[in-house]
Amino acid sequence: MKNFFYHAPVKVLFGEGGVERHLGMELRAYGKTVMLAYGGGSVKRSGLYDQLTGILEQAGKTVVDFGGITSNPTYDMVVKGAETVKNQNVDFILAVGGGSVMDCVKVISAAAKAPGDYWKLIFEDHYYPMSGTPWGAVVTLSGTGSEMNGLGGISNKALNTKATMPGTPAGFAICDPTYLLTVPQKQLASGIFDNLSHCMETYFGPGECVSDAMNEAVMHDIIENARAWRRDPKNIEILGNLMWDSSLPQTFLFNCGKEGGFQCHPIEAQLCAYTGGNHGMALAVIHPSYYRHIVKDMPEKFARFGQRVFDLDPAGKTTQELADEAVEAVAAFVKELGLDSSFTELGLKVDEDILRKVSENCGVNPSMPRVLPREEIFQMLMEVM
Repeated sequence: MKNFFYHAPVKVLFGEGGVERHLGMELRAYGKTVMLAYGGGSVKRSGLYDQLTGILEQAGKTVVDFGGITSNPTYDMVVKGAETVKNQNVDFILAVGGGSVMDCVKVISAAAKAPGDYWKLIFEDHYYPMSGTPWGAVVTLSGTGSEMNGLGGISNKALNTKATMPGTPAGFAICDPTYLLTVPQKQLASGIFDNLSHCMETYFGPGECVSDAMNEAVMHDIIENARAWRRDPKNIEILGNLMWDSSLPQTFLFNCGKEGGFQCHPIEAQLCAYTGGNHGMALAVIHPSYYRHIVKDMPEKFARFGQRVFDLDPAGKTTQELADEAVEAVAAFVKELGLDSSFTELGLKVDEDILRKVSENCGVNPSMPRVLPREEIFQMLMEVM
């Protein structure tokens, strides 16, 4: 088991009615001017925007509106947000939405306090943020677990790339599973697979320790509750389990004592930099193909995964046969969720040229049992075009 330092800084306020019960009290710790950050019109259509502005005004806060954060948030939006924070003397940012809004806000938080262009500081000057504008989250879409850490996925359109950038973690996160009732089913299914992806990418990294056992339990719970949700999509108990399932992996608890094995995420990030596709849905296409390419390099771990996560019966099967079955169980679970199995089905405008660029420019994880050559990454992507 490798040495590690672990710190989970985010206060979680979980349960129905969390905004009414907790937001006003939490706001007492912060200054007068609050930037309310959100995505599209659903926050206003649902009535949540009016509820939040009412609580903010009752708490004596001045509200600065900052809407329009898109999925795959852009660095241009980060710059705009940081400028708004500085120009409006914002004391606190309230992020309302899912992973895209929270990813954008946590990087805005750090960029607003940074001494220069934040992208250049991070990727050229190796700057690391030590402070930022305080922020908190009202989580309306689970899956990413973004509320639990200080990292954000940001697309730089000028460079045709998407990168994970350090920001600052939230002071608090209000997680109310009733908000998931208004999320379109395919969007929630995408979040469920994104969550499973976080778990799997950590699990298949080098090393085995107690963190893997905890991870197996959560992955098993994700699958059980996802299947239950498909049968009973309005059940708050099920939605609550799925919401907390999505938060736990992004505390990075399952990374303790071992290396992460993230490879599908860097491939997806580069793909979405070119196509702007949905994060979780693209991962659902990539994962089975990638695992078919590496399953022979770590059959024991895939066999264990199949037994403990998917309840596969090992009777009469070799280790490799059970490992192969586990990979196909992942592919079958994608279909159970109603997600697509190819980029064409997903509606992404990709061709051989784009997939070649993705394979040539994506990040490659050197810690995996076998590092895929870029030509093999290209072939892997072509198999699911």
